[in-house]
Amino acid sequence: MKSFYVDNHGCAKNQVDAEEMSSRLLAEGWSLVDSPANAELIIVNTCGFIEDAKKESIAAVLSTRDAYPNTRILVAGCLSQRYAEELGAGLPEANGIFGNGDLSHTVEAAESAISGSRRVFVPPRVAYHPARRGIFTGFPRSPYLKIAEGCSNRCTFCAIPLIRGDVSSREPDDVASEFEELVRGGAYEVTMIGQDLGSYGLDIAGRQLLPELLSALVSIQGDWRLRLLYIHPDKFPRAIIDACAADTRILPYFDLPFQHASPGILRAMNRAGTPDSYLDLLADIRSALPGAVIRSTFLVGFPGESDDDFLVLRRFQDTARVDWLGAFAYSREEGTPAASMKSRVPKRVANARKAEVEAAQAPITEHALARFVGTTQTVLVEERIEGDDIAIARGYMNAPEVDGSVVVIGGDLKAGDVTRVAVSAVRGVDLEAVPRGS
Repeated sequence: MKSFYVDNHGCAKNQVDAEEMSSRLLAEGWSLVDSPANAELIIVNTCGFIEDAKKESIAAVLSTRDAYPNTRILVAGCLSQRYAEELGAGLPEANGIFGNGDLSHTVEAAESAISGSRRVFVPPRVAYHPARRGIFTGFPRSPYLKIAEGCSNRCTFCAIPLIRGDVSSREPDDVASEFEELVRGGAYEVTMIGQDLGSYGLDIAGRQLLPELLSALVSIQGDWRLRLLYIHPDKFPRAIIDACAADTRILPYFDLPFQHASPGILRAMNRAGTPDSYLDLLADIRSALPGAVIRSTFLVGFPGESDDDFLVLRRFQDTARVDWLGAFAYSREEGTPAASMKSRVPKRVANARKAEVEAAQAPITEHALARFVGTTQTVLVEERIEGDDIAIARGYMNAPEVDGSVVVIGGDLKAGDVTRVAVSAVRGVDLEAVPRGS
């Protein structure tokens, strides 16, 4: 029996890919081990989204080779998909290169790497129809469900279409079937992901299918909750607000990557929104769903971003007051339209703007969290802290891995437990709570 280990990098979509690759290997008799030291094959599932992620992925391959000189290494994922030939020629530490356009070839790629053939293998991209996963590497009872691959929005700074192609949506029946299987298998919180959930269905039906999909899912019985991540604000289907209001199992949590607010920068990014349209969207959500939690991302230092442009963004930040915010400095990605744009912003300026956004967001987030103090919330426990009577959990206001947590004191809780807690305080980006009734 051949053994393998997966070293995963990048986003939740990459995690789902890693789970699928693992499941395909397990189905063919391979054994998944919990340490690279015990593996015959180490799969480094790379990220190629921005420059820092590329460097991290390459460093992971080099350090793995140093640590395990006699173990076969298969370099998979986004970096392999985008730079297959370059990696094949310039990364002798790898025993194989495998793109992510068609994971049905996972076993073939793994067998090739084990044989030592150093195959550069990037099968043609196919419509997204993933195999069922038998293994989940996230927190207990909290799987991701990817409903589409790729993106057709063509934001000028983004390399995703170059890596993963245009949007490719799964059939709604297939998504609903897997969702039901996850719930029947014990999942409590399912996080639905895609590069842009608002574009789901445009390629297969010519219209946005997310509202219809949600209508189908609510017919599934059970004590579950569904979190929606990554909805392009220009493609936000307003009907999902009604879906959240009608069934509280669909969480009122919205990840809306506004990226900027200056009209000139938004146009240069190939985005159609305006500060007013984005504020109107937030007002609509908050009016219908008073408990709504909003996450967003801002991209600073985009080519041509002036001091005035940045001031517009900061004013928008202070007005929008989103609950959670991630700030990123622009990364110049070859092959994207923005890579050839003039008036590049010095890195030191971009980093300073990023720091200013982050500093301004801290009190906004703290104030947003304060509204939960004194309330009772249902939380999903992620882990128990050994040696302390403390558990780390998430409420509906916390997306996995990117937001703060609910720190529960007492209660003898374990990972995977769902419990009610009384929120007592805000501690930075975390909420502090005790089991209800204690």
